[in-house]
Amino acid sequence: MEIMANLRSILGHLTSTQKEDHALVEKAYSFAERAHKDHTRYSGEPYFTHLASVADMLAEMGMGPKTVAAALLHDVVEDMGVTPEAIRDEFGPEILFLVEGVTKLGSVRYHGTDRHNESLRKLFVATSEDIRVLMIKLVDRLHNMQTLEHVPKEKQPRIARETLEIYVPVAHRLGMGRIRKELEDLAFPYVYPEEYKKVNALVAPDMKDALEKLEKLRKTLQKKLAASMKDFKTHYRVKGMYSLFRKLERREWDMSHIYDLYAIRIIVPSVDQCYQALGIVHQMWRPLPQRVKDYIAFPKPNGYQSLHTTVITNDKVILEIQIRTEQMHKESEFGVASHLIYKDVQVGQTAANRMADLIPMLFRPFLWRRAAETPAVTTNKEYNIEQVPEWIKEIAEVNKNTKDTGDFVAELRGDFFSHRIFAFTPKGDVIDLPIGASVIDFAYAIHTDVGNHTASAKVNGKMVQLHKELGNGDIVEIYTKPSNKPNAKWLNFTKTGLAQRHIRQSIADARNAERPSI
Repeated sequence: MEIMANLRSILGHLTSTQKEDHALVEKAYSFAERAHKDHTRYSGEPYFTHLASVADMLAEMGMGPKTVAAALLHDVVEDMGVTPEAIRDEFGPEILFLVEGVTKLGSVRYHGTDRHNESLRKLFVATSEDIRVLMIKLVDRLHNMQTLEHVPKEKQPRIARETLEIYVPVAHRLGMGRIRKELEDLAFPYVYPEEYKKVNALVAPDMKDALEKLEKLRKTLQKKLAASMKDFKTHYRVKGMYSLFRKLERREWDMSHIYDLYAIRIIVPSVDQCYQALGIVHQMWRPLPQRVKDYIAFPKPNGYQSLHTTVITNDKVILEIQIRTEQMHKESEFGVASHLIYKDVQVGQTAANRMADLIPMLFRPFLWRRAAETPAVTTNKEYNIEQVPEWIKEIAEVNKNTKDTGDFVAELRGDFFSHRIFAFTPKGDVIDLPIGASVIDFAYAIHTDVGNHTASAKVNGKMVQLHKELGNGDIVEIYTKPSNKPNAKWLNFTKTGLAQRHIRQSIADARNAERPSI
């Protein structure tokens, strides 16, 4: 039976081999299958096939058994009338928490902009409490987008636009490249139908020949690599339609300025072999000037690591080559999910050490701001709150301090979802900021007191004005004075909502202090 095959697939993808974990997933599977027995989707398929697909994707990503079980159960309370008490009695409070978290995200009943904004707000409030809620919701949305053609046509554009404006930026910020790209391409024809036709008309006529050329080039490269290396993989890809559309917009629709339409990826065991492979590629094909990018030495703000080079082959094909290790590839595909793999937690291991073990690369920019180390009190736990990225915790703080939902969303778009830069303290701590951030933004990112008392600053060893806009890789040193306080002019050259909130609060506090008491 197809349903049983789904269960075998889910269990086969589970990272955990413990019997009790498999029993938990089997129990959730049977419970959800019974609850949704007469429930169908728009396509006419049993609704349970959707839940099984979501659970299977999460298991394949390496998510733990409780997350997989919650994915199977996430619609039984809202859609099938199962009580929260029944879920808690059968599966425990942790799985109930995840189920209710996902249920709340789906319970928004606003319309238009209000609905969109409140969806985004609820998404991050829930995520700040437990990032597994977001993992379930992202994969749930992905499977819904894969079957969007069966949804009534009047609903399709709204669902697709919400996907592009909410879920795609979230997936990107979490480094989940595979999910982001698929969501983009699935939503594209519904949100921008004319632009989709235009892009398709540009690339479709040459696609068959291009794929044949790519396969020949891949085999040629593989033969050359095999003469010097072992244990490597190669495969090719064509740039996603939505990503190509956005780049064409920036290039005035000139295909001659698109250098990454076709790419070959090389996956090797070690960082040393990444650079070795780069040398082999450059011996074979001429690299284009200023098109070699080292994201291994200097990762992107979302943690992405890889070597990129654009070459022109002997038959004049412009080709991007991406070179990375297996771990880098896994992180580029699944981002934060690649670090939430189920593992036993040893008694006495500190929360901060767990965090450092689980997220060595993606969240390194945030580790310097972590809380004081505290002893672990649970064992064999799938997930810990310390694993929530610092920027998601900051969003929860924004939610507490921003009453208006529209202002909340505007701040997210201008700060957390903007293009990012890395700047450094003199000790080498990394500060993640939006492009356009100033010295003052940097100071507040370190600590509120540092921002409130900033007097002067050096960038790369030179004294600068406080409105100095920072660039990627800048080393920033902040000097403070107890007598220095923010003024209204600072609001004109700050980019982050964090800095602007504290500046306004400091100004308001100063005014209140000046008022005579009655």
